[in-house]
This record gives sequence, structure tokens and C-alpha cells, in this order.
Amino acid sequence: MRIALFDSGLGGLTVLSEAVKQLPEEDFLFFADTLHAPYGTKTKEQVQDFVRESLDQILREDIKALVIACNTATSAAAEELRQEYRFPIIGMEPAVKPAVEMNRNTGKRVLVAATPLTLHQSKYAQLVSRVDDHSIVDSLPLPELVAYCEAMQFDPGVMTAYFEEKFAPYDLNDYGTLVLGCTHFPFYKPLLSRILPAHMEIIDGSRGTIRRLRSVLAEQKRLGSGGKGEIRFACSGREPDYLRKMQQAFELYHSRETANTGKAVKVTG
Repeated sequence: MRIALFDSGLGGLTVLSEAVKQLPEEDFLFFADTLHAPYGTKTKEQVQDFVRESLDQILREDIKALVIACNTATSAAAEELRQEYRFPIIGMEPAVKPAVEMNRNTGKRVLVAATPLTLHQSKYAQLVSRVDDHSIVDSLPLPELVAYCEAMQFDPGVMTAYFEEKFAPYDLNDYGTLVLGCTHFPFYKPLLSRILPAHMEIIDGSRGTIRRLRSVLAEQKRLGSGGKGEIRFACSGREPDYLRKMQQAFELYHSRETANTGKAVKVTG
């Protein structure tokens, strides 16, 4: 049985990379809803419909857990899905809580970058209200960044100009942490590390999400049950070119994240 990870496109590959690191004896299916990407500029109702259509395809496989590797899809659909299915469904949320805890006593603020839909959802507002007792969290919508990532636009000149324009209204010396609240955004961590002031931390929710997945599977005694560490890619549009792009993007990101570890993964068709 495989663990399925789902996103509208390439972003969830950053979560898959963390899953492979933490759960090396599991098999994975990564499914991208390429027919309807991007999600971040759609309505909540549209995203709910898209997620259900994709899950219909994913469930043709024998899966033991589903990770919704997308903050937008989690906020729009995760609760409803958990009421309908018995297997574990693990969602994402921006890492606001750890960021607030990191900066609570530093005098620095927290900047959360995400898609417009994620930032406009009540789930995000409730999260900030629950943990931001000192009112130090600010939100920055980056609607274009998903499209840049999907186009594999990683040119330092192009992207530096984009980020500098988006950060221009903020005095970054006031901030201690940038939260990447969309799973596409960690592809730009190396560039952001060069652009942002040296004191700023950059965090995302992937590690905590996969720790939660591991804990749930351990409780069910279903960790590493016969897996071989294989990864299979699929997409709703069934485009061979996109499948190759997913593999290329994953290898690019995962090799960077596991540099000097000697760990390898096996990708199947």
C-alpha cells in the first residue's frame, strides 16, 4: 500500500521530499491536479470540487493515507473529506504557530507568504487569532509565485526582481521569520536566503506535517508495511511532459535538500 500525496501541481513535491526523508521504507504516489491548477486563485467551492475529482482517481490505487500537500486545498476541503473516509487524511497549514513562538520574545514580527485563497480562508484567520496573542503576524499574498514555479522559472535575476518588488512595502529589519505558506514556495528558499536579511529565518510546514503522518501511521501499526521506497507520479491531465517535469522538479529539490547524505530514491513509472 502506498502513501498518496496530492497537490494542484509541483508544490507538493517539497512535502514529498520531506516524506521520503522521514519515511524511507514507504512507497509513495504523488498526484498533481494539472487540469485545474493553480488552486490559489480559485474559489473555495471550485477547489472542493477539484479535490473530489482528483481523489476519485487517487482511490483507484490501494492507499493507506493521504497527505493533502497543499495549504489551499487543506483549508478548503480537508475537514469534509475526513468525515467521509476512514483512512488518515493529513493536511497542511502555514507554520504560524512555531514562527510566533520563535519571535514572541525577540521584538520581531512574522511575515506569512501564501496564495490569496489561503490567506482569505477562515481557517487561516482562526489559526492566526489562536496563536498570535501579541499581534505580530502580517500576511503577504504572492499570487504569481505558483505560476512561476510551475513554469520552472528559477532564474535568479527574474525572481530577485519579483521578490524585491513584493517585499518593498515592508521594513524587513522588523521581521524575524518568513513563513512559506504554500508548498510551491520552498523551491525558492535558497534565493530567499540571499535576498532577506541574515537574521531572518525561513520556515514551512512540511516537516511538522510528515511528523504527524508518521505518528498516525505508527499508532495504526502501519509504518513501513512492505514498502520499497518507490515513488510513482501521476496527474489528472495524464500529460507525459508534465510527468517528466514532476520527476525533474523532484530530483532538483530533493537532491538539494539531501546534499551530502548519499541517500537515493527509486522513481517508477
